Amino acid sequence: MAFGQPSFGQQQPSTAAGIDVGQPSALRKLVPAEQLENQAGAEYAQLKRQAAEKGALAPEQNPQLRRLRAIAGRIIPHASRFNPRSPEWRWEINLIGSRQINAFCMPGGKIAFYTGILDTLNLSDDEVAIVMGHEIAHALREHARERMAKSELTRLGTSVLGELVGGGRYSGAFQMGGNLLTLKFSRSDESEADLVGLDLAARSGFDPRAGVTLWQKMSAANKGAPPQWMSTHPSGPNRIREIEKHLPEVMPLYEQARTQPALSH
Repeated sequence: MAFGQPSFGQQQPSTAAGIDVGQPSALRKLVPAEQLENQAGAEYAQLKRQAAEKGALAPEQNPQLRRLRAIAGRIIPHASRFNPRSPEWRWEINLIGSRQINAFCMPGGKIAFYTGILDTLNLSDDEVAIVMGHEIAHALREHARERMAKSELTRLGTSVLGELVGGGRYSGAFQMGGNLLTLKFSRSDESEADLVGLDLAARSGFDPRAGVTLWQKMSAANKGAPPQWMSTHPSGPNRIREIEKHLPEVMPLYEQARTQPALSH
């Protein structure tokens, strides 16, 4: 079954207390969400075509792809806690054969994992869920919209900032540009995605303590340097300390999820 429009059953996602990261940046509203999601969909489709031409796009029955989609099927029902528009997205997840230690989720729920991150790090399901939750968090918190808005404001200059944000008359006036796959998030974006991803994984019944083992593996694989897919984030040891600091907020979610039937998908 294609993953473009999954069905997740009738159970309601958990609304229990967890990590509170506040409201997303108001600046993101300067960039139209639908337009950005359409751009992401087009770029994602092109990526899949290119991978397929090289024989690198995993077929539907690939065991690792089926595993990724099963994990996503448990996480996605909880996404609406952080973005009420997420149930409308046409979620997709694909696996691409590459030695890159990489994964991403584009605006609108377009997810890809590279075989390198699964094979090189020998990720458990819990560790995959931590990675996937982090990447989904970027889309849910609309970090790409925020990055584009800030870049455009920098280009236009501070003189128009008051008009754009205050009056709102130019809302949605920014033009899309650049490649979403090469967009770099800020350190604060990465830290926020860490926390949201931890929350999502725990609510989905994946052990959030896997964030610690994940980053131990990451640090070993990259000899202490941040991997390509999170180059702006603090180093592994700093990240592990931050994860451990927030485990008391998410462990109750994990324990609660373990006692409930899994959400169907």
